[in-house]
Amino acid sequence: MGRRADLPIVTALVIAISTPASGADRLNIDIAPATLGQAAIALGRQAGISVGMSDQSLAGVRTPAVRGRMSAEMALRHLLRGTGARAQRIGDDGWRIVRARPVAPPAAATLPPRPVAPPPDAPPAEIIVTASKRDIPLPRYAGMVEALGDGAFTTAEASAGSATLLARVASLSSTHAGAGRNKLFIRAIADSALAGPTQATTGQYLGDMRLNYAAPDPDLKLYDVGRVEVLEGPQGTLYGAGSLGGIIRIMPNAPNLAQWGGQMSAGLSATGHGDPGGDLSATLNVPIVAEKLALRVVGYGVQEGGYIDDVSRDRQDINRTRTYGGRAALRFAPDDGWTIDLHAVYQHIDGDDAQYASRSVGRLQRASAIAQPYFSDYLLGNVRIEKRWDSLRFVSSTGYVRHELAESYDATQPGGSPALFRQRNRIGIFSTENRLVRDLDNGLGWILGASYLESTSDLHRSLTGFGAALAQPEVIPGVPLYGNGRAAPATGVRNSVKEATLFGEASFEPVRGLIATIGGRLTNSQLSGEALDPVAALSSSDLARAEAQANRDETVFLPSASLLTDAIPDVTLYARFQQGFRPGGLAVDDQRVRRFHNDRASTIEIGARKGVPGQDVFAASANVAYTDWRNIQADVTDRIGLPTTANIGDGRIYTVEGRVVLRPVPSVTLDASFIYNDSRLTQPAAFVRALSYDGRSLRLPNVASLGGRVAIDYRTPVGGDMDLHLSGAARYVGTSRLGVGPILGQTQGDYVDTSLSASLTRGPVQYSLALTNLFDSNGNRFSLGTPFDLRTDYYTPLRPRTVRVGIDFAF
Repeated sequence: MGRRADLPIVTALVIAISTPASGADRLNIDIAPATLGQAAIALGRQAGISVGMSDQSLAGVRTPAVRGRMSAEMALRHLLRGTGARAQRIGDDGWRIVRARPVAPPAAATLPPRPVAPPPDAPPAEIIVTASKRDIPLPRYAGMVEALGDGAFTTAEASAGSATLLARVASLSSTHAGAGRNKLFIRAIADSALAGPTQATTGQYLGDMRLNYAAPDPDLKLYDVGRVEVLEGPQGTLYGAGSLGGIIRIMPNAPNLAQWGGQMSAGLSATGHGDPGGDLSATLNVPIVAEKLALRVVGYGVQEGGYIDDVSRDRQDINRTRTYGGRAALRFAPDDGWTIDLHAVYQHIDGDDAQYASRSVGRLQRASAIAQPYFSDYLLGNVRIEKRWDSLRFVSSTGYVRHELAESYDATQPGGSPALFRQRNRIGIFSTENRLVRDLDNGLGWILGASYLESTSDLHRSLTGFGAALAQPEVIPGVPLYGNGRAAPATGVRNSVKEATLFGEASFEPVRGLIATIGGRLTNSQLSGEALDPVAALSSSDLARAEAQANRDETVFLPSASLLTDAIPDVTLYARFQQGFRPGGLAVDDQRVRRFHNDRASTIEIGARKGVPGQDVFAASANVAYTDWRNIQADVTDRIGLPTTANIGDGRIYTVEGRVVLRPVPSVTLDASFIYNDSRLTQPAAFVRALSYDGRSLRLPNVASLGGRVAIDYRTPVGGDMDLHLSGAARYVGTSRLGVGPILGQTQGDYVDTSLSASLTRGPVQYSLALTNLFDSNGNRFSLGTPFDLRTDYYTPLRPRTVRVGIDFAF
């Protein structure tokens, strides 16, 4: 009886606003994935309209996220896409949602997101590039961007963390020292494979909060994440230092103000030649005060089985990794367009040993004198405040990060007892940003903001011997090897930076179909550095001189400009210029404290885009870019073999990228992408020329000249009450080098990584099966073993063939 179309409108879902908006007015809409009942309430509040239903059973149907500047009518069409419902206008500011055709009712009002193929005549949802900070529709964004997620990652993808992003984005690459130790690179903006005090070339963000500074990727797991955007760089105008290659912005699902609910997942995995693993997660959403205050909590634990054997110590599967952590978000939505979000994140990673092997010993085997464990401990707190007016938004984001990464390397010398070199990097980041935004609408939009950042990195080092103290060969000059497990401190460094910034960007449309954008960022940096636990061999005058050079005040201006036209229907053409930089600091070189200087990258690119990937029958994008990179900072090794940082010279990079996405039928998506990089160190620094190939240009490290990815995705209803999802992908990573010069000249890469997954969803339950490295390829993801032995044939293999079975339950 509740399904009769002539029943009265359900008054419980009618939202009356004192200042109604016309259905044709373009409004700022921001609705998270939810049920149709929740989404209708949110749309009524945001658009100032009344929304009702003739059939209460529709209230539990899941709806996608709708974000961007659009009319209330268009927002309703996006929400109702694929739901079997349609909207009828009632008066100037009222709408009634009715059933369009008979479909099976939902099993519960809290069903998990299910893949539903939209009907052929449904309008595609507009993709909004939120990482641009101005919510720009994809056809009007001048640059290469990949938006991942479309509502949620599978639990298998979520448990893999950053590895999932690497598998999906051809322009994204990484080192593979281990979870929580890797450096991520976008395009070919890669400095080195080693981990030192340099700032990352890729900026990483959780919402508006910066995740890292002078540290590797924290590798946060992607549970309950609705979307990830990867913007190619530089992105200096909007994101400042450390965005030479681009930025990765993770957007977790926001608390739902209207409905209780949650999800639990469990998975078991088996790795060929190795240990089993598993993962658990739980998400809970609690509305504390309906439509005003809600809490969302996520917790998880992941164990990845080891697969490397150490023949010297007669140990098997030594590289087991355990990760546990969680997030909590509290959302408060008072009246008058205010939204206040509080976020907290904690994650801990423990690695039992390093994950490299030696080809001369055997596949997935090596011979080490001692274990090389590591851990990463990560804590983040953030408060974000947003106020919306008719055409303006004010956003304020303030937070603090405490990140600690402890690593160890086998420093055993030939004929000596086991020795272990340890380094521990403690990073603190305080940042705040306040901006006023007018989102791009009819070719006009702007942003004006100010930010302040303080970051401190304390890098402590020590050397420990585990044999007798007598007759031990020297490992590090000036550092004693006491033996018997006693640690001796080695010289470390502290680097501090304070950045105060003003930035702005504006777009205008001088003629119809042509959008011009100009912007700039003015940053004042106060830099300081000092030695920690200096060895006795260092003179006080040397230390004072280095620290005096490190203490300085610098002002940097980063301009940007772009032109874009969408005058050709369904086609975007653009040209863009952008810059980025990283501040300098102090590093330890041959047990001496030395300064390294700022570097700066300038990129010019032209590109084209047609269609919307995954929605249109044919969609494609391509671009060509040239990057001039001056005074490149790189983490290298000194003569002892210890990681250090230096400016290695000037370089240039040519990049060509392309992507084609086909959707021949609504249930099938074919995706193919490639990237070609030609990177050269054209003007090597004097010490690089002395160590390597004087007079020749050298390839920049860690990014392959050629890479590509192909994938297929198939979604279809099965039996009327189930959904089947199949996907498969293969990614090729070409050859690259560990570093510059003969010592770090080992080659890596030239492998294919493959995956296959299947899931079956029925009501609130989903069963899944995932298979990675289908052909059990060995490969070589990373050439570095220990920096104290750079001549052994070390390599880091792909994780052997792994199968995971999982179950998810929504409630």
